[in-house]
Amino acid sequence: MVKCYQWIADFRCIQCHAYITGESIFSGVRNRNHCPYCLWSKHLDLHQAGDRLSACKAGMQPVGLTLKKTWKKYGIHEGGELMIIHQCTGCGSISINRIAADDGAERIFEIYEGSLKSGDNNRAGLQECGVIALGPRDREIVFTRLFGLDHCCLDRVPALLCTCEDF
Repeated sequence: MVKCYQWIADFRCIQCHAYITGESIFSGVRNRNHCPYCLWSKHLDLHQAGDRLSACKAGMQPVGLTLKKTWKKYGIHEGGELMIIHQCTGCGSISINRIAADDGAERIFEIYEGSLKSGDNNRAGLQECGVIALGPRDREIVFTRLFGLDHCCLDRVPALLCTCEDF
């Protein structure tokens, strides 16, 4: 028997204290688990998304981005959904979470840029947990998934986003 967990609960962000609605009509996801403004989460789930069984309850910091593994037969080379990597500030647990429709694309890109500055040691630690963090070579994939533009359009976006020199 498969258990289906769905909690529609509004909450206050553990990091920036913004009021967040849990209604899926705004977020586009069934289990809202992070703030759309600062992207922090709270360690609530233990075994599967939405179970809310974790005893930890500490803040989960967004530390990078990854691509969800996909098994689609005709998927593109860079297949998979862009996901946020969270690390618990209490117990160190790692989780990946779907990007919600109302998450700020600029803030997601800042998380990606910050993960590049944290270096290879951080990415290696995530890889030990089975999570492959996106690196410098994935900038075009991240940019295209977030903003719908490819690198030929970088001159038309805010300077904040054009920090890369490898295009």
